[in-house]
Amino acid sequence: MRPVPMQYQLIETRLQERLANGTTRCHLCLWRCKIGHGQRGFCQAHVNRYGVLYNLSYGILSAIDIGSIEQKPVRHYRPGSQVLSVGSYGCNFRCGGCHNLDISWGVSALDELARGQSRAAYLTPAELVQAAKRHQVQGIAFTYSEPAVWLEYVLDVSQLARAEGLFTVYVSNSFVTPEALEMMADSVDVLCSDIKSLEDSFYQDICRVARVEQVLTSIEAAQRLGIHVETRTNIIPGKNDDMAMLQGIATWIRDHLGADSPWHITRFFPAFKLRHLQETPEEILWRAHDQARSIGLRNVYVYSGKGCDCAEENLPVAEFLAADPDQLYTVKRCASDCCNEDGVLLKKYENSDS
Repeated sequence: MRPVPMQYQLIETRLQERLANGTTRCHLCLWRCKIGHGQRGFCQAHVNRYGVLYNLSYGILSAIDIGSIEQKPVRHYRPGSQVLSVGSYGCNFRCGGCHNLDISWGVSALDELARGQSRAAYLTPAELVQAAKRHQVQGIAFTYSEPAVWLEYVLDVSQLARAEGLFTVYVSNSFVTPEALEMMADSVDVLCSDIKSLEDSFYQDICRVARVEQVLTSIEAAQRLGIHVETRTNIIPGKNDDMAMLQGIATWIRDHLGADSPWHITRFFPAFKLRHLQETPEEILWRAHDQARSIGLRNVYVYSGKGCDCAEENLPVAEFLAADPDQLYTVKRCASDCCNEDGVLLKKYENSDS
């Protein structure tokens, strides 16, 4: 593992390509953003400083909680175990029904980090692993925001966690590169991935460059690399509730991940731009379940409660840490003193999603 700073600072992005004229290309997710000096990519969590790409959110925690692994949802890996769930800021999707908006998109929080004005909690990988052991959990889950945009920290934590006998769970949309998956394979134990739809139009509504095939390819690759994979579909009325399409998801799981591969069917609850929609009728969830079982998918689970790994009711981060809150929430300025005003980036990839 690379040397880890004991105080907050920018960390070089693991997967970057340095291009002409000081630009860089990020290879963490399938946006593969090309980024000039002073700019961030779509996720807002990686900034180009003088031709080098850095992660703004390394060690920055937005939310923590403790609960069962089944809540992720994961049911076929270490059932009954407890996990410490953690998240940061930034996402490569813009889902209209997001329940973790301030965390997942994290635009304001990441702007504050870029300006050296953030008071968000910072924890080294070792401190996080020790917190997990102190709470006597068996694993750590990266969730609430998309872990791909926080990969540098995810990898460092996962390597230390494994050395201490803890497993790790990666809750993702799977819009990630093959390179990122290869990096994760040796240290991440579980992938819980969304399959939101089999329609490109659904994905392109939340990520204009995304295609279904890319997501499915990533999920299948993760399993081939030895990561335990479980999948989830949040059924949204009028958006992805077509029964033929849902049967198609079940068929794909059966044929590409195996008939025993778990599929978690979750219920949509109105939020953000989709507040006008109704909650998913339970009968639709069960029809999808019965249909999947009828075509030979053996482990299908229905959740009538809130269909996301939400942080809305979490206790403050400080409640889970053996740290002085006054120290935990001090202003975070990059220790290498490179976050002056010309590094406050342009929002190059979005203009109207706020």
